[in-house]
Amino acid sequence: MNSTFVGVLFSCHKTGEGEGLNGIARAIDGIIATVAPQTALKRTAARQKMKILTNSGYSNYGANTTKKSLIGWNYAGGSWREDISDNLSILRQRSRDLYMGVPIATGAVKTMRTNVVGRGLMLKPTVDAETLRLTAAQAQQLEKEITREWALWAESPDCDMARINNFYELQQLAFLGWLTSGDCFALLPTKKRINQPYDLRVQLIEADRVSSPNNFDTFGNEIVGGIEVDADGEVIAYHFSKHHPLSYANERMEWQRVEAYGKKTGRKNVLHLSNMERIDQRRGVPFLSPVIEALKQLGRYTDAELIAAVISGLFTVFIEKNSNEDGEPIGSGIAEEDLIDEDDENSLELGPGAILDLAEGEKAHDINPGRPNKNFSGFVETICRQIGAALEIPYELLLKHFTSSYSASRGALEEAWKMFKMYRAWLANDFCQPVYEEWLAEAVAKGRIIAPGFFTDPLRRKAYCKAQWNGPARGLLNPVQEVGAAVTRVENGFSTRSAETMEMSGGDFYSNCEQLKQEEKKLKEVKKIANAGEQKPGSAAGQQGNGTKPGEPAEQQDNNGEKPGEPAGQQDNSGKQGEKPVRSDTE
Repeated sequence: MNSTFVGVLFSCHKTGEGEGLNGIARAIDGIIATVAPQTALKRTAARQKMKILTNSGYSNYGANTTKKSLIGWNYAGGSWREDISDNLSILRQRSRDLYMGVPIATGAVKTMRTNVVGRGLMLKPTVDAETLRLTAAQAQQLEKEITREWALWAESPDCDMARINNFYELQQLAFLGWLTSGDCFALLPTKKRINQPYDLRVQLIEADRVSSPNNFDTFGNEIVGGIEVDADGEVIAYHFSKHHPLSYANERMEWQRVEAYGKKTGRKNVLHLSNMERIDQRRGVPFLSPVIEALKQLGRYTDAELIAAVISGLFTVFIEKNSNEDGEPIGSGIAEEDLIDEDDENSLELGPGAILDLAEGEKAHDINPGRPNKNFSGFVETICRQIGAALEIPYELLLKHFTSSYSASRGALEEAWKMFKMYRAWLANDFCQPVYEEWLAEAVAKGRIIAPGFFTDPLRRKAYCKAQWNGPARGLLNPVQEVGAAVTRVENGFSTRSAETMEMSGGDFYSNCEQLKQEEKKLKEVKKIANAGEQKPGSAAGQQGNGTKPGEPAEQQDNNGEKPGEPAGQQDNSGKQGEKPVRSDTE
Protein backbone atom coordinates (compact mmCIF):
# COMPACT_ATOMS: atom_id res chain seq x y z
CA MET A 1 0.00 0.00 0.00
CA ASN A 2 2.89 2.32 0.77
CA SER A 3 4.37 1.89 -2.69
CA THR A 4 0.99 2.59 -4.26
CA PHE A 5 0.53 5.74 -2.17
CA VAL A 6 4.01 7.02 -3.09
CA GLY A 7 3.31 6.34 -6.75
CA VAL A 8 0.09 8.32 -6.62
CA LEU A 9 1.82 11.23 -4.90
CA PHE A 10 4.59 11.18 -7.52
CA SER A 11 2.12 11.21 -10.38
CA CYS A 12 0.23 14.09 -8.80
CA HIS A 13 3.43 16.05 -8.30
CA LYS A 14 4.20 15.88 -12.02
CA THR A 15 0.84 17.48 -12.93
CA GLY A 16 -0.10 21.11 -12.53
CA GLU A 17 -0.50 22.71 -9.15
CA GLY A 18 -4.32 22.64 -9.09
CA GLU A 19 -4.56 19.23 -10.69
CA GLY A 20 -1.86 17.90 -8.35
CA LEU A 21 -3.74 18.95 -5.24
CA ASN A 22 -6.93 17.42 -6.57
CA GLY A 23 -5.05 14.23 -7.43
CA ILE A 24 -3.62 14.00 -3.92
CA ALA A 25 -7.06 14.47 -2.42
CA ARG A 26 -8.51 11.77 -4.65
CA ALA A 27 -5.66 9.39 -3.76
CA ILE A 28 -6.17 9.95 -0.04
CA ASP A 29 -9.93 9.44 -0.42
CA GLY A 30 -9.30 6.23 -2.31
CA ILE A 31 -7.00 4.87 0.40
CA ILE A 32 -9.41 5.85 3.21
CA ALA A 33 -12.34 4.37 1.29
CA THR A 34 -10.48 1.08 1.10
CA VAL A 35 -9.55 1.02 4.78
CA ALA A 36 -12.49 2.87 6.42
CA PRO A 37 -15.49 3.32 4.08
CA GLN A 38 -17.59 5.04 6.79
CA THR A 39 -14.94 7.69 7.35
CA ALA A 40 -14.58 8.22 3.61
CA LEU A 41 -18.34 8.84 3.33
CA LYS A 42 -18.19 11.50 6.04
CA ARG A 43 -15.25 13.17 4.29
CA THR A 44 -17.15 13.29 1.00
CA ALA A 45 -20.22 14.83 2.68
CA ALA A 46 -18.07 17.41 4.45
CA ARG A 47 -16.36 18.30 1.18
CA GLN A 48 -19.73 18.90 -0.51
CA LYS A 49 -20.80 21.21 2.32
CA MET A 50 -17.54 23.15 2.02
CA LYS A 51 -18.08 23.53 -1.71
CA ILE A 52 -21.56 24.95 -1.13
CA LEU A 53 -20.26 27.40 1.47
CA THR A 54 -17.36 28.45 -0.75
CA ASN A 55 -19.63 29.14 -3.75
CA SER A 56 -22.19 31.16 -1.83
CA GLY A 57 -22.81 34.89 -2.23
CA TYR A 58 -20.65 36.80 -4.72
CA SER A 59 -18.25 33.87 -5.02
CA ASN A 60 -20.88 32.08 -7.08
CA TYR A 61 -21.64 35.13 -9.26
CA GLY A 62 -19.52 38.22 -9.82
CA ALA A 63 -16.49 36.93 -7.90
CA ASN A 64 -16.58 33.41 -9.35
CA THR A 65 -13.27 32.25 -10.83
CA THR A 66 -14.34 28.89 -12.26
CA LYS A 67 -17.18 29.78 -14.63
CA LYS A 68 -16.16 29.86 -18.27
CA SER A 69 -17.89 33.21 -18.69
CA LEU A 70 -15.64 34.79 -16.04
CA ILE A 71 -12.47 32.72 -16.08
CA GLY A 72 -10.98 34.84 -18.89
CA TRP A 73 -11.63 38.15 -17.13
CA ASN A 74 -8.32 39.93 -16.60
CA TYR A 75 -8.44 42.45 -13.79
CA ALA A 76 -6.05 44.18 -11.45
CA GLY A 77 -7.30 46.55 -8.79
CA GLY A 78 -5.33 49.33 -7.20
CA SER A 79 -5.63 52.52 -5.21
CA TRP A 80 -6.66 55.83 -6.76
CA ARG A 81 -3.00 56.42 -7.52
CA GLU A 82 -2.60 53.26 -9.63
CA ASP A 83 -6.07 53.33 -11.20
CA ILE A 84 -6.35 57.06 -11.90
CA SER A 85 -3.23 59.15 -11.35
CA ASP A 86 -0.90 56.92 -13.39
CA ASN A 87 -3.25 57.06 -16.42
CA LEU A 88 -4.26 60.73 -16.39
CA SER A 89 -1.87 61.97 -19.07
CA ILE A 90 -3.12 59.44 -21.63
CA LEU A 91 -6.76 60.04 -20.70
CA ARG A 92 -6.41 63.80 -21.13
CA GLN A 93 -4.75 63.62 -24.52
CA ARG A 94 -7.20 61.06 -25.86
CA SER A 95 -10.20 63.00 -24.55
CA ARG A 96 -9.01 66.18 -26.26
CA ASP A 97 -8.35 64.28 -29.47
CA LEU A 98 -11.91 62.92 -29.42
CA TYR A 99 -13.28 66.40 -28.73
CA MET A 100 -11.40 67.78 -31.72
CA GLY A 101 -12.16 64.98 -34.18
CA VAL A 102 -15.21 62.85 -33.32
CA PRO A 103 -18.59 64.59 -33.80
CA ILE A 104 -20.41 62.64 -31.07
CA ALA A 105 -17.72 63.48 -28.52
CA THR A 106 -17.75 67.13 -29.53
CA GLY A 107 -21.53 67.21 -29.27
CA ALA A 108 -21.55 65.62 -25.82
CA VAL A 109 -19.04 68.11 -24.40
CA LYS A 110 -20.73 71.15 -25.94
CA THR A 111 -24.16 69.95 -24.84
CA MET A 112 -22.89 69.87 -21.27
CA ARG A 113 -21.34 73.32 -21.52
CA THR A 114 -24.41 74.91 -23.13
CA ASN A 115 -26.94 73.49 -20.69
CA VAL A 116 -24.93 73.74 -17.47
CA VAL A 117 -23.27 77.13 -17.99
CA GLY A 118 -24.82 78.66 -21.09
CA ARG A 119 -24.23 82.41 -21.13
CA GLY A 120 -22.94 82.10 -17.57
CA LEU A 121 -24.35 81.57 -14.10
CA MET A 122 -25.85 84.91 -13.05
CA LEU A 123 -25.51 86.22 -9.50
CA LYS A 124 -28.60 86.91 -7.40
CA PRO A 125 -27.63 88.14 -3.91
CA THR A 126 -29.94 86.82 -1.20
CA VAL A 127 -28.61 88.30 2.03
CA ASP A 128 -29.93 86.77 5.24
CA ALA A 129 -32.01 89.70 6.51
CA GLU A 130 -32.98 87.93 9.73
CA THR A 131 -29.38 87.29 10.78
CA LEU A 132 -28.34 90.81 9.81
CA ARG A 133 -31.47 92.29 11.44
CA LEU A 134 -32.45 94.18 8.32
CA THR A 135 -35.92 95.09 7.15
CA ALA A 136 -37.14 93.72 3.83
CA ALA A 137 -36.63 97.13 2.21
CA GLN A 138 -33.10 97.45 3.59
CA ALA A 139 -32.18 93.94 2.44
CA GLN A 140 -33.56 94.62 -1.03
CA GLN A 141 -31.62 97.88 -1.28
CA LEU A 142 -28.40 96.16 -0.18
CA GLU A 143 -28.90 93.42 -2.77
CA LYS A 144 -29.35 96.06 -5.49
CA GLU A 145 -26.12 97.76 -4.49
CA ILE A 146 -24.22 94.47 -4.48
CA THR A 147 -25.62 93.54 -7.90
CA ARG A 148 -24.63 96.93 -9.32
CA GLU A 149 -21.08 96.73 -7.99
CA TRP A 150 -20.70 93.09 -9.05
CA ALA A 151 -21.66 93.94 -12.63
CA LEU A 152 -18.93 96.60 -12.70
CA TRP A 153 -16.32 93.90 -12.06
CA ALA A 154 -17.82 90.70 -13.53
CA GLU A 155 -18.96 92.10 -16.88
CA SER A 156 -15.54 93.56 -17.66
CA PRO A 157 -12.51 91.67 -19.03
CA ASP A 158 -10.55 93.35 -16.24
CA CYS A 159 -11.59 90.49 -13.95
CA ASP A 160 -9.48 88.13 -16.10
CA MET A 161 -5.76 88.10 -15.41
CA ALA A 162 -5.22 87.75 -19.17
CA ARG A 163 -7.74 90.58 -19.76
CA ILE A 164 -9.57 88.57 -22.44
CA ASN A 165 -12.78 87.16 -20.94
CA ASN A 166 -15.34 88.48 -18.50
CA PHE A 167 -16.37 86.38 -15.52
CA TYR A 168 -19.21 84.62 -17.34
CA GLU A 169 -16.91 83.62 -20.20
CA LEU A 170 -14.38 82.40 -17.65
CA GLN A 171 -17.08 80.08 -16.30
CA GLN A 172 -17.50 78.55 -19.76
CA LEU A 173 -13.76 78.13 -20.20
CA ALA A 174 -13.25 76.62 -16.75
CA PHE A 175 -16.10 74.14 -17.18
CA LEU A 176 -14.90 73.18 -20.67
CA GLY A 177 -11.41 72.65 -19.27
CA TRP A 178 -12.80 70.34 -16.60
CA LEU A 179 -14.77 68.35 -19.18
CA THR A 180 -11.77 67.68 -21.42
CA SER A 181 -8.97 67.52 -18.83
CA GLY A 182 -10.60 66.21 -15.67
CA ASP A 183 -9.90 69.27 -13.56
CA CYS A 184 -9.16 72.98 -13.84
CA PHE A 185 -7.34 75.34 -11.51
CA ALA A 186 -7.87 79.04 -10.82
CA LEU A 187 -5.57 81.42 -9.00
CA LEU A 188 -6.94 84.56 -7.33
CA PRO A 189 -4.16 87.16 -7.52
CA THR A 190 -4.57 90.93 -7.23
CA LYS A 191 -3.47 93.48 -9.81
CA LYS A 192 -4.31 97.18 -10.14
CA ARG A 193 -5.77 98.43 -13.41
CA ILE A 194 -6.82 101.85 -14.63
CA ASN A 195 -10.51 102.74 -14.26
CA GLN A 196 -11.19 99.54 -12.32
CA PRO A 197 -11.79 100.00 -8.58
CA TYR A 198 -11.34 96.29 -7.85
CA ASP A 199 -7.97 94.53 -7.88
CA LEU A 200 -9.13 90.89 -7.72
CA ARG A 201 -8.22 88.83 -10.80
CA VAL A 202 -9.00 85.27 -11.90
CA GLN A 203 -6.21 83.30 -13.57
CA LEU A 204 -7.18 79.93 -15.05
CA ILE A 205 -4.50 77.20 -15.18
CA GLU A 206 -4.82 74.10 -17.38
CA ALA A 207 -4.66 70.74 -15.64
CA ASP A 208 -1.39 69.63 -17.29
CA ARG A 209 0.57 72.44 -15.64
CA VAL A 210 -0.17 71.09 -12.16
CA SER A 211 2.40 68.34 -11.66
CA SER A 212 4.95 67.16 -9.16
CA PRO A 213 8.39 68.81 -9.31
CA ASN A 214 10.59 67.04 -11.85
CA ASN A 215 7.52 64.87 -12.62
CA PHE A 216 8.34 62.70 -9.62
CA ASP A 217 5.67 61.82 -7.06
CA THR A 218 6.93 61.22 -3.54
CA PHE A 219 6.72 57.68 -2.17
CA GLY A 220 4.98 58.82 0.99
CA ASN A 221 2.13 60.39 -1.02
CA GLU A 222 3.02 63.86 0.26
CA ILE A 223 3.09 65.20 -3.32
CA VAL A 224 1.11 63.33 -5.96
CA GLY A 225 -0.02 64.88 -9.22
CA GLY A 226 1.29 68.26 -8.16
CA ILE A 227 -0.89 68.43 -5.03
CA GLU A 228 0.82 68.48 -1.63
CA VAL A 229 -0.86 67.30 1.57
CA ASP A 230 0.18 67.20 5.21
CA ALA A 231 0.18 64.27 7.63
CA ASP A 232 -3.59 64.60 8.12
CA GLY A 233 -4.30 64.47 4.39
CA GLU A 234 -5.19 68.17 4.17
CA VAL A 235 -4.24 69.91 0.91
CA ILE A 236 -1.68 72.57 1.78
CA ALA A 237 -0.06 73.51 -1.54
CA TYR A 238 -0.11 73.15 -5.33
CA HIS A 239 2.88 72.90 -7.65
CA PHE A 240 2.59 74.69 -11.02
CA SER A 241 5.04 74.24 -13.89
CA LYS A 242 6.37 77.33 -15.64
CA HIS A 243 4.95 76.31 -19.03
CA HIS A 244 2.81 73.53 -20.49
CA PRO A 245 4.66 70.19 -20.36
CA LEU A 246 3.45 69.23 -23.86
CA SER A 247 4.42 72.51 -25.53
CA TYR A 248 7.46 73.04 -27.77
CA ALA A 249 8.74 75.87 -25.58
CA ASN A 250 12.51 75.71 -25.45
CA GLU A 251 12.65 76.66 -21.81
CA ARG A 252 13.90 74.98 -18.72
CA MET A 253 11.01 73.39 -16.83
CA GLU A 254 10.59 74.93 -13.41
CA TRP A 255 7.92 74.62 -10.75
CA GLN A 256 6.37 77.15 -8.38
CA ARG A 257 4.80 76.17 -5.08
CA VAL A 258 1.59 78.04 -4.19
CA GLU A 259 0.02 77.55 -0.79
CA ALA A 260 -3.64 76.60 -0.84
CA TYR A 261 -4.59 79.17 1.84
CA GLY A 262 -2.99 82.34 3.10
CA LYS A 263 -1.23 81.88 6.43
CA LYS A 264 -2.47 85.13 7.99
CA THR A 265 -5.90 85.64 6.44
CA GLY A 266 -6.91 82.08 5.55
CA ARG A 267 -7.80 83.40 2.09
CA LYS A 268 -8.14 80.88 -0.72
CA ASN A 269 -5.25 81.20 -3.13
CA VAL A 270 -6.18 78.32 -5.44
CA LEU A 271 -9.54 76.97 -6.61
CA HIS A 272 -9.55 73.36 -7.78
CA LEU A 273 -12.44 72.29 -10.00
CA SER A 274 -12.60 68.51 -9.87
CA ASN A 275 -15.29 65.85 -9.51
CA MET A 276 -13.85 63.07 -7.34
CA GLU A 277 -14.77 59.40 -7.74
CA ARG A 278 -12.55 57.73 -5.13
CA ILE A 279 -11.75 58.49 -1.49
CA ASP A 280 -8.41 60.33 -1.11
CA GLN A 281 -8.40 61.04 -4.85
CA ARG A 282 -6.55 64.27 -5.71
CA ARG A 283 -6.90 64.67 -9.48
CA GLY A 284 -10.02 64.46 -11.61
CA VAL A 285 -10.81 62.25 -14.59
CA PRO A 286 -11.89 63.67 -17.99
CA PHE A 287 -15.63 63.56 -18.65
CA LEU A 288 -15.27 61.23 -21.66
CA SER A 289 -12.97 58.71 -19.94
CA PRO A 290 -15.52 55.87 -19.53
CA VAL A 291 -16.47 55.97 -23.23
CA ILE A 292 -13.14 56.76 -24.89
CA GLU A 293 -12.87 53.36 -26.59
CA ALA A 294 -16.48 53.34 -27.77
CA LEU A 295 -16.20 56.87 -29.16
CA LYS A 296 -12.96 56.13 -30.99
CA GLN A 297 -14.30 52.95 -32.57
CA LEU A 298 -17.52 54.73 -33.52
CA GLY A 299 -15.49 57.51 -35.11
CA ARG A 300 -13.48 55.00 -37.14
CA TYR A 301 -16.63 53.22 -38.25
CA THR A 302 -18.25 56.50 -39.27
CA ASP A 303 -15.17 57.53 -41.27
CA ALA A 304 -15.06 54.16 -43.03
CA GLU A 305 -18.74 54.34 -43.97
CA LEU A 306 -18.32 57.90 -45.19
CA ILE A 307 -15.34 57.02 -47.38
CA ALA A 308 -17.14 53.96 -48.75
CA ALA A 309 -20.16 56.08 -49.63
CA VAL A 310 -17.96 58.64 -51.38
CA ILE A 311 -16.18 55.95 -53.41
CA SER A 312 -19.52 54.40 -54.30
CA GLY A 313 -20.64 57.75 -55.63
CA LEU A 314 -17.65 58.06 -57.99
CA PHE A 315 -18.84 56.53 -61.28
CA THR A 316 -15.69 55.32 -63.07
CA VAL A 317 -15.34 53.73 -66.53
CA PHE A 318 -12.55 51.21 -67.23
CA ILE A 319 -11.34 50.59 -70.79
CA GLU A 320 -10.26 46.95 -71.38
CA LYS A 321 -8.01 46.03 -74.36
CA ASN A 322 -7.92 42.64 -76.09
CA SER A 323 -4.63 43.23 -77.91
CA ASN A 324 -1.65 45.48 -77.71
CA GLU A 325 -2.58 48.61 -79.61
CA ASP A 326 -0.63 51.70 -80.40
CA GLY A 327 -1.84 55.19 -79.73
CA GLU A 328 -2.72 57.32 -76.81
CA PRO A 329 -5.21 56.14 -74.18
CA ILE A 330 -8.75 57.39 -74.45
CA GLY A 331 -8.51 59.46 -71.32
CA SER A 332 -6.89 59.74 -67.94
CA GLY A 333 -8.57 59.31 -64.61
CA ILE A 334 -7.53 62.55 -62.95
CA ALA A 335 -5.91 65.63 -64.47
CA GLU A 336 -2.21 65.92 -63.66
CA GLU A 337 -2.64 69.20 -61.83
CA ASP A 338 -5.33 67.59 -59.63
CA LEU A 339 -3.37 64.46 -58.72
CA ILE A 340 -2.72 64.11 -55.01
CA ASP A 341 0.12 61.57 -55.17
CA GLU A 342 1.62 61.98 -58.63
CA ASP A 343 4.97 60.36 -57.81
CA ASP A 344 3.52 57.09 -56.51
CA GLU A 345 2.93 54.78 -59.48
CA ASN A 346 1.10 52.26 -57.31
CA SER A 347 -1.49 54.83 -56.28
CA LEU A 348 -4.83 54.66 -58.08
CA GLU A 349 -6.89 57.81 -57.75
CA LEU A 350 -10.59 57.99 -58.48
CA GLY A 351 -12.75 60.95 -59.35
CA PRO A 352 -16.28 61.75 -60.54
CA GLY A 353 -16.77 60.48 -64.09
CA ALA A 354 -13.17 59.26 -64.43
CA ILE A 355 -11.99 57.10 -67.36
CA LEU A 356 -9.15 54.69 -66.62
CA ASP A 357 -7.15 52.92 -69.34
CA LEU A 358 -6.12 49.33 -68.59
CA ALA A 359 -3.19 47.39 -69.99
CA GLU A 360 -3.52 44.28 -72.13
CA GLY A 361 -4.99 41.38 -70.21
CA GLU A 362 -6.16 43.54 -67.29
CA LYS A 363 -9.79 43.46 -66.27
CA ALA A 364 -11.84 45.64 -63.97
CA HIS A 365 -14.26 43.86 -61.70
CA ASP A 366 -17.41 45.61 -60.64
CA ILE A 367 -17.55 45.90 -56.84
CA ASN A 368 -20.80 47.01 -55.31
CA PRO A 369 -20.04 48.36 -51.82
CA GLY A 370 -23.73 48.70 -51.01
CA ARG A 371 -23.36 52.23 -49.76
CA PRO A 372 -24.93 54.12 -48.13
CA ASN A 373 -25.36 51.30 -45.63
CA LYS A 374 -29.01 50.99 -44.63
CA ASN A 375 -28.00 49.53 -41.25
CA PHE A 376 -25.65 52.41 -40.44
CA SER A 377 -28.21 54.60 -38.68
CA GLY A 378 -29.60 51.84 -36.47
CA PHE A 379 -26.16 50.65 -35.39
CA VAL A 380 -24.92 54.16 -34.57
CA GLU A 381 -28.08 54.89 -32.59
CA THR A 382 -27.59 51.76 -30.49
CA ILE A 383 -24.00 52.68 -29.64
CA CYS A 384 -25.00 56.27 -28.92
CA ARG A 385 -27.63 55.07 -26.46
CA GLN A 386 -24.92 53.27 -24.47
CA ILE A 387 -22.61 56.29 -24.64
CA GLY A 388 -25.42 58.58 -23.53
CA ALA A 389 -26.28 56.29 -20.62
CA ALA A 390 -22.68 56.38 -19.39
CA LEU A 391 -22.51 60.19 -19.67
CA GLU A 392 -26.03 60.70 -18.27
CA ILE A 393 -27.04 62.46 -21.49
CA PRO A 394 -30.24 61.03 -23.01
CA TYR A 395 -29.89 59.71 -26.53
CA GLU A 396 -32.41 62.24 -27.86
CA LEU A 397 -30.41 65.14 -26.45
CA LEU A 398 -27.03 63.70 -27.43
CA LEU A 399 -28.03 63.48 -31.10
CA LYS A 400 -30.58 66.34 -30.99
CA HIS A 401 -33.07 63.81 -32.37
CA PHE A 402 -36.54 64.50 -30.95
CA THR A 403 -38.81 62.26 -33.01
CA SER A 404 -40.39 60.28 -30.17
CA SER A 405 -43.67 61.07 -28.49
CA TYR A 406 -44.14 64.15 -26.32
CA SER A 407 -44.05 62.06 -23.15
CA ALA A 408 -40.81 60.29 -24.14
CA SER A 409 -39.09 63.53 -25.11
CA ARG A 410 -40.29 65.23 -21.94
CA GLY A 411 -39.03 62.33 -19.82
CA ALA A 412 -35.62 62.47 -21.51
CA LEU A 413 -35.31 66.20 -20.88
CA GLU A 414 -36.36 65.79 -17.25
CA GLU A 415 -33.63 63.19 -16.67
CA ALA A 416 -31.06 65.38 -18.38
CA TRP A 417 -32.15 68.38 -16.34
CA LYS A 418 -31.44 66.54 -13.08
CA MET A 419 -27.87 66.01 -14.20
CA PHE A 420 -27.46 69.58 -15.48
CA LYS A 421 -28.65 71.03 -12.18
CA MET A 422 -26.26 68.79 -10.24
CA TYR A 423 -23.25 69.99 -12.24
CA ARG A 424 -24.50 73.58 -12.09
CA ALA A 425 -24.66 73.46 -8.30
CA TRP A 426 -21.17 71.94 -8.23
CA LEU A 427 -19.75 74.69 -10.46
CA ALA A 428 -21.45 77.39 -8.39
CA ASN A 429 -20.14 75.98 -5.09
CA ASP A 430 -16.57 75.30 -6.22
CA PHE A 431 -15.94 78.24 -8.56
CA CYS A 432 -18.54 81.02 -8.68
CA GLN A 433 -19.29 81.37 -4.96
CA PRO A 434 -15.63 81.42 -3.78
CA VAL A 435 -14.79 84.09 -6.36
CA TYR A 436 -17.84 86.11 -5.32
CA GLU A 437 -16.90 85.93 -1.64
CA GLU A 438 -13.37 87.15 -2.38
CA TRP A 439 -14.75 90.01 -4.48
CA LEU A 440 -17.30 90.99 -1.81
CA ALA A 441 -14.56 91.07 0.84
CA GLU A 442 -12.61 93.52 -1.29
CA ALA A 443 -15.73 95.62 -1.93
CA VAL A 444 -16.42 95.87 1.81
CA ALA A 445 -12.76 96.58 2.62
CA LYS A 446 -12.72 99.45 0.13
CA GLY A 447 -15.98 100.88 1.46
CA ARG A 448 -17.95 100.44 -1.76
CA ILE A 449 -20.35 98.09 0.06
CA ILE A 450 -21.38 98.93 3.63
CA ALA A 451 -21.53 95.68 5.62
CA PRO A 452 -21.02 96.13 9.38
CA GLY A 453 -19.47 93.11 11.09
CA PHE A 454 -18.31 91.51 7.82
CA PHE A 455 -14.72 90.95 8.99
CA THR A 456 -15.40 90.43 12.70
CA ASP A 457 -18.27 87.93 12.79
CA PRO A 458 -18.12 84.81 10.58
CA LEU A 459 -21.89 84.36 10.88
CA ARG A 460 -22.60 87.88 9.61
CA ARG A 461 -20.07 87.40 6.84
CA LYS A 462 -21.85 84.28 5.69
CA ALA A 463 -25.18 86.13 5.83
CA TYR A 464 -23.81 88.86 3.57
CA CYS A 465 -22.31 86.34 1.12
CA LYS A 466 -25.47 84.29 0.66
CA ALA A 467 -26.41 84.15 -3.02
CA GLN A 468 -28.03 82.14 -5.78
CA TRP A 469 -26.50 81.34 -9.16
CA ASN A 470 -29.02 81.03 -11.97
CA GLY A 471 -28.17 79.47 -15.33
CA PRO A 472 -30.02 78.88 -18.59
CA ALA A 473 -33.64 77.89 -18.26
CA ARG A 474 -35.03 74.48 -19.10
CA GLY A 475 -36.52 74.16 -22.58
CA LEU A 476 -40.31 74.00 -22.88
CA LEU A 477 -41.80 71.45 -25.26
CA ASN A 478 -45.37 72.67 -24.70
CA PRO A 479 -45.21 76.21 -23.28
CA VAL A 480 -48.96 76.65 -22.76
CA GLN A 481 -49.34 73.41 -20.81
CA GLU A 482 -46.20 73.89 -18.73
CA VAL A 483 -47.00 77.52 -17.88
CA GLY A 484 -50.45 76.39 -16.72
CA ALA A 485 -48.83 73.75 -14.53
CA ALA A 486 -46.52 76.40 -13.04
CA VAL A 487 -49.50 78.62 -12.21
CA THR A 488 -51.21 75.70 -10.48
CA ARG A 489 -48.10 74.95 -8.40
CA VAL A 490 -47.84 78.56 -7.27
CA GLU A 491 -51.55 78.85 -6.43
CA ASN A 492 -51.42 75.70 -4.30
CA GLY A 493 -48.22 76.65 -2.52
CA PHE A 494 -46.08 73.90 -4.09
CA SER A 495 -43.71 76.46 -5.55
CA THR A 496 -43.01 80.20 -5.59
CA ARG A 497 -43.07 82.80 -8.31
CA SER A 498 -39.34 83.33 -7.87
CA ALA A 499 -38.59 79.63 -8.30
CA GLU A 500 -40.85 79.27 -11.33
CA THR A 501 -39.40 82.38 -12.96
CA MET A 502 -35.90 81.04 -12.52
CA GLU A 503 -36.83 77.57 -13.82
CA MET A 504 -38.81 78.71 -16.86
CA SER A 505 -36.89 81.76 -18.07
CA GLY A 506 -33.75 81.97 -15.95
CA GLY A 507 -34.79 85.44 -14.79
CA ASP A 508 -35.56 87.09 -11.47
CA PHE A 509 -39.16 87.63 -10.34
CA TYR A 510 -38.50 90.90 -8.51
CA SER A 511 -36.53 92.32 -11.42
CA ASN A 512 -39.40 91.37 -13.67
CA CYS A 513 -41.84 93.19 -11.37
CA GLU A 514 -39.75 96.36 -11.47
CA GLN A 515 -39.52 96.15 -15.23
CA LEU A 516 -43.25 95.51 -15.57
CA LYS A 517 -43.95 98.56 -13.37
CA GLN A 518 -41.94 100.76 -15.67
CA GLU A 519 -43.50 99.24 -18.77
CA GLU A 520 -47.03 99.73 -17.42
CA LYS A 521 -46.25 103.35 -16.59
CA LYS A 522 -44.91 104.00 -20.07
CA LEU A 523 -47.85 102.18 -21.64
CA LYS A 524 -50.33 104.37 -19.74
CA GLU A 525 -48.52 107.47 -20.93
CA VAL A 526 -48.66 106.29 -24.53
CA LYS A 527 -52.37 105.48 -24.26
CA LYS A 528 -53.04 108.89 -22.72
CA ILE A 529 -51.29 110.64 -25.59
CA ALA A 530 -53.15 108.50 -28.13
CA ASN A 531 -56.52 109.25 -26.53
CA ALA A 532 -55.71 112.97 -26.39
CA GLY A 533 -55.00 112.91 -30.10
CA GLU A 534 -58.37 111.34 -30.80
CA GLN A 535 -60.37 113.63 -28.46
CA LYS A 536 -59.84 116.90 -30.34
CA PRO A 537 -61.04 120.29 -28.94
CA GLY A 538 -64.83 120.74 -29.24
CA SER A 539 -65.42 117.11 -30.06
CA ALA A 540 -67.58 116.53 -26.98
CA ALA A 541 -70.07 119.27 -27.87
CA GLY A 542 -70.07 118.26 -31.49
CA GLN A 543 -70.87 114.66 -30.57
CA GLN A 544 -73.88 115.75 -28.51
CA GLY A 545 -75.29 118.00 -31.26
CA ASN A 546 -74.70 115.66 -34.13
CA GLY A 547 -75.88 112.45 -32.54
CA THR A 548 -72.52 110.73 -32.46
CA LYS A 549 -72.11 107.97 -29.94
CA PRO A 550 -69.84 108.52 -26.99
CA GLY A 551 -66.40 106.96 -27.55
CA GLU A 552 -66.52 107.20 -31.33
CA PRO A 553 -63.69 109.10 -33.02
CA ALA A 554 -64.66 112.69 -33.66
CA GLU A 555 -63.99 112.38 -37.35
CA GLN A 556 -67.63 112.35 -38.52
CA GLN A 557 -68.87 115.32 -40.51
CA ASP A 558 -71.96 117.39 -39.64
CA ASN A 559 -74.74 118.38 -42.00
CA ASN A 560 -72.63 121.18 -43.44
CA GLY A 561 -69.86 118.82 -44.45
CA GLU A 562 -67.53 120.20 -41.82
CA LYS A 563 -65.80 118.14 -39.17
CA PRO A 564 -66.66 118.97 -35.58
CA GLY A 565 -64.07 121.12 -33.93
CA GLU A 566 -62.91 122.81 -37.11
CA PRO A 567 -63.42 126.58 -37.48
CA ALA A 568 -66.39 127.17 -39.73
CA GLY A 569 -65.92 129.16 -42.87
CA GLN A 570 -62.28 128.22 -43.52
CA GLN A 571 -62.70 128.35 -47.27
CA ASP A 572 -60.61 129.87 -49.98
CA ASN A 573 -61.82 132.41 -52.55
CA SER A 574 -63.00 129.69 -54.90
CA GLY A 575 -65.49 128.44 -52.31
CA LYS A 576 -63.56 125.29 -51.51
CA GLN A 577 -62.78 124.30 -47.98
CA GLY A 578 -59.22 125.13 -47.00
CA GLU A 579 -56.66 122.80 -45.43
CA LYS A 580 -56.75 122.09 -41.72
CA PRO A 581 -54.33 124.10 -39.62
CA VAL A 582 -51.22 122.28 -38.54
CA ARG A 583 -51.28 121.55 -34.80
CA SER A 584 -48.21 121.80 -32.67
CA ASP A 585 -47.28 119.27 -30.00
CA THR A 586 -48.19 121.80 -27.30
CA GLU A 587 -51.84 122.12 -28.27
